[in-house]
Amino acid sequence: MPDHMRSYLDFEKPVAELDSKIDELRVLAASGSDIGEEISRIEEKAAQALADLYTNLTPWQKTLVARHPQRPHFTDFISGLITEFTPLAGDRKFAEDEALVGGFGRFRGESICVIGQEKGASTESRIRHNFGMARPEGYRKAVRLMEMADRFRIPVLSIVDSAGAYPGIGAEERGQAEAIARSTDACLSLGVPNVAIVTGEGMSGGAIAITTANRVLMFEHAIYSVISPEAASSILWRDGTKAQEAATSMKITAQDMLRFGVIDQILQEPVGGAHRDPAAMIAVTGDAIAGTLNELRQMDADAIRRQRRQKFLDIGRKAFP
Repeated sequence: MPDHMRSYLDFEKPVAELDSKIDELRVLAASGSDIGEEISRIEEKAAQALADLYTNLTPWQKTLVARHPQRPHFTDFISGLITEFTPLAGDRKFAEDEALVGGFGRFRGESICVIGQEKGASTESRIRHNFGMARPEGYRKAVRLMEMADRFRIPVLSIVDSAGAYPGIGAEERGQAEAIARSTDACLSLGVPNVAIVTGEGMSGGAIAITTANRVLMFEHAIYSVISPEAASSILWRDGTKAQEAATSMKITAQDMLRFGVIDQILQEPVGGAHRDPAAMIAVTGDAIAGTLNELRQMDADAIRRQRRQKFLDIGRKAFP
């Protein structure tokens, strides 16, 4: 991604300044100035500064990275990994919800069902997809797709990136909590392998509804929690400005989740985060999906259900004996 198109986070200001300097020198070089060595020196300095920053990110900084608007989204993974993708719309009860997208396609030649939240990449698409916050119709659509996949023995892949289920009055009136519960139950009931990947934000029941899988993977700088740091801050301290403190106390990072046994694997991101090299991150994700599905493909339906059930029962027993 060209530097002039990149959006920098607050803690990346030292890198932003170096990148700006590099851009200025490249303009001079294009006009005939012999400053190639100087450019190379500053590029090395910028790369090292970026690596140093991302080696020691705080939980709050990881939260900012997980929310970066240029991280790869659901549609990017579909374009990069899935062929012949056919999206299906509607819950056959009320309406279509574009915050949660799902359908069938082929992953490396094999049939697969893919569901996930799409946040959108432009103002128009963000509004259309409701910033990835699904209403009850989205979760009921997910249930419909999972039941169809189970009927035809097709594995299910969930790509998770959402600030949570939509909290609007209409959504609550139409049974938001019940829809999330039924989606979670549908995940647990599947007799086919299901794999979930938290790529950015995995917040609240809106994420859990499609993340209750045989294998749960997480991007290195993604976050996963029952509540956002801002909301937790407001509840615990009645002060929304303590989100940074809440993020640290809540243990929401991929590293925390792996230590507690909530997830099974961390996918390493490119230096500077997935948004700096989306193509490379999508390739890493594809390899991880293939490896995980190969492990699960040898199991029959009963074994699949037993393994998934035991995985979630063990979280509390093993992490907090």
